[in-house]
Amino acid sequence: MNPAYYLRLGKALLLCSRSLSFVFSLICMYGQVTCQPEVVDTRIRRVENELTGWVQTQKPLKWSLHERMKFYKVQGLSIAVIHNYKIDWAKGYGWADSSEHRPVTTRTLFQAASISKSLNAAGILKLVQDGKVDVYTDINQYLKSWKFPYDSLSKSKKITIANLLSHTAGLTVHGFPGYSRGDSLPSITDILDGKKPSNTAAVRSQFEPGLKFEYSGGGILLSQLIVTDVTHQRYDEYMLQNVLGPLGMSNSFYTQPPPAEKEQVLATAYHSDGTMVKGKFHIYPEQAAAGLWTTPTDLCKFMIETQLAYQGRSHTLLSRELTKLEVTPYLDSSSALGVFIDNRDGIKYFHHSGSNDGFECVYYGTLDGGDGAAVMINSNNAEILDEVVNSVSGVYAWKNFNPVKKTVIEVPDTILSSYVGKYLLNGEPVYITRQKDTLTLNDGKTLYKMYFTSGADFFIYEFRGENKFLCDSLGHVSGFTIGGAVTLKKVE
Repeated sequence: MNPAYYLRLGKALLLCSRSLSFVFSLICMYGQVTCQPEVVDTRIRRVENELTGWVQTQKPLKWSLHERMKFYKVQGLSIAVIHNYKIDWAKGYGWADSSEHRPVTTRTLFQAASISKSLNAAGILKLVQDGKVDVYTDINQYLKSWKFPYDSLSKSKKITIANLLSHTAGLTVHGFPGYSRGDSLPSITDILDGKKPSNTAAVRSQFEPGLKFEYSGGGILLSQLIVTDVTHQRYDEYMLQNVLGPLGMSNSFYTQPPPAEKEQVLATAYHSDGTMVKGKFHIYPEQAAAGLWTTPTDLCKFMIETQLAYQGRSHTLLSRELTKLEVTPYLDSSSALGVFIDNRDGIKYFHHSGSNDGFECVYYGTLDGGDGAAVMINSNNAEILDEVVNSVSGVYAWKNFNPVKKTVIEVPDTILSSYVGKYLLNGEPVYITRQKDTLTLNDGKTLYKMYFTSGADFFIYEFRGENKFLCDSLGHVSGFTIGGAVTLKKVE
């Protein structure tokens, strides 16, 4: 045959190969499939086998994901990891529903719980960008179907949208327990007024707005009502059209109860002891605060857009200016508008966690550098989340995201023996028991090994914070503190 024919054929095949490669790279970039070339496979294996606690000692402990899921009785876990502003990989582990033998996949939907607040804030800021609301105006200017009843506790100060989104409005109701499937569901105004069938108290002032941070799901519920009053749309419709859709979060929704056709991709919720939540999961009419169903892959799309918009490299949803407002702490050093900021020696991370009955989740993302991760589980044993994130941060060398370093010491037997006994936490017994040359904390469900850094100070790998045994005036052990805030009294 003519040699020119082979030359043209070779060029065509090369162009085809390049085109397919380009298309595949776009698919990987936007997270529609899990991309696992050999180098990514190596990172996945490391992440799966290098789980660590919040603290490291002279003898670092590392666990496998399988070990920790078994230890915490976690039925299912899903994770997605961001690297260089792209979804590097995503993977599911365990069961979405163990009785149905339905495995977790990257398309399995979990309740995002309070992470719902991050996407809600983006939706509110989209209204700001469209000129429909202002973040610094009295919320009653936008509330039409219900007005916030200011009283003397607000000290004549007005609540703004910025207050609501940063938890600085001075409002009550920390969170929402949800409703069992089949229960009568309250209206939003019923919930705000604490009227049956609402299962929470009325959302009211507990101190003046702008005074300090006080986490309030009730305040976020007010922002949900602002959306519906301003747009005259259902909240889930507005969020789908203006946030989830534009971000490509095609597997996510705020609809409560969830659509029947989604039933087979919904994870079933499990208590910390591994038993199933009644009805498989709860319903949350408080959509903005706790109602989002999503996947880690979809959450990463939100995170990547936030990172790119912060750099001025994208404006798919919000402008650079509004994105910077979103991730700037409003009153304290951490709480921004729908996200929290960690400044770790000059490196800033934005993050949020979530906890519904039978679900826990967390995401972390860098504001510079394009790294991050989202992890979701259908269990209330949230400790595993930080361990997975610590593994990701180590494998991907996140800057200044290092565990706390501590030196473990041996404590004399006589001192250890004095700590053994029964303690009370909110009326519930907690036991300190002796296990050979160390002590364990037994909460009735799990044994946690205690590591001492002095004769009285100790830490537990599974719980972040400093702990200390206390003595009375006679030198007898009277209790111990957890995280420097909660005290357990010794009773036996």
